Amino acid sequence: MKERHPVRAFDNREFLHARQARVIRIISEYLEPEMRFKELDIRHTAVFFGSARIDPNTNDDTAAYYHLAADFAFELANLSKEIETETGSPIYICTGGGPGIMEAANLGAKRAGALTIGLNIDLPFEQSPNKYISPELSFRFHYFFMRKLWFLYQAKAIIVFPGGFGTMDELFEVLTLIQTRKMEKIDIPILLFDEKFWRDIINFDRLVTCGFIMPEDLGLFHYCSDVQEGIRYLKPRLIELIRNMHQLAVMKFPL
Repeated sequence: MKERHPVRAFDNREFLHARQARVIRIISEYLEPEMRFKELDIRHTAVFFGSARIDPNTNDDTAAYYHLAADFAFELANLSKEIETETGSPIYICTGGGPGIMEAANLGAKRAGALTIGLNIDLPFEQSPNKYISPELSFRFHYFFMRKLWFLYQAKAIIVFPGGFGTMDELFEVLTLIQTRKMEKIDIPILLFDEKFWRDIINFDRLVTCGFIMPEDLGLFHYCSDVQEGIRYLKPRLIELIRNMHQLAVMKFPL
C-alpha cells in the first residue's frame, strides 16, 4: 500500500484560509503585487478615485463624469510618453478596478494604448474587474488596507472625481497622510475634479475657521473642472516629482 504523506503547510488550503494564517495572507497581498509590478518595471502611477455607481448609459447628470474621467485618463496616458522622455520612466493609470469612474479611467488609458492597473477588492456588491484593465495588471484584494497601500505606494498624482463614502475615505486618508508627514511624497498633486461639486459637498474653508485644519492645509489639493486644465496642472509637477525621486534613489543607492 502506497504511503500517504501529510500535506505541506504551504499546500494546505484549509490552513491558509484559517485565522491563524492571516499574517501570511496579508504578506501575500504585499509580495505578489510587488513581484508583478517589478516584472513590468512599473514604478509610477496616477490614481483615479470616484464613484462606482456612475453609469454612462443613463440620463443622470452624473453620467458626464464617466466620459470626463475617460478623457482625462486618455490625455494623461498620452502625456506619459512625454514624461518618459523627460524622466526615463512612464506613468500608469491606476484605479480600483471596478465600474463607474474606475472603469472610465481604465477605458481612457486602454484607448491610448497603455497598460492600465485595476486594484479590485472582494465586496458584496458593485465590485468586479472591468474589461478595460490590462490582464497582467488586474489584482484582487481581500484586505482594504493592503489595497490602499498599493494605491499610494507608487502614486505620483491623485485625481478624485465625485463619489460617495469610499471616495471620501480615499481622499481624506491621503490628505491625512500628507498633512501628518506619513507620506514622503508631500508634494504629490491631488486634483479634485469639478470644483462646484466639491465646494457644495465639503466646506473646507469652514474647517479652517473652526481651527480644525490650518490655512496652509488648503494647499494640499487643487480644484479642477476641465480636462486640459488638469493636464496642464499635472504635467510640470509630475515631471519634477519623478525626477526628484530618481535623484533621491541615486543618492541613497549610488551605483
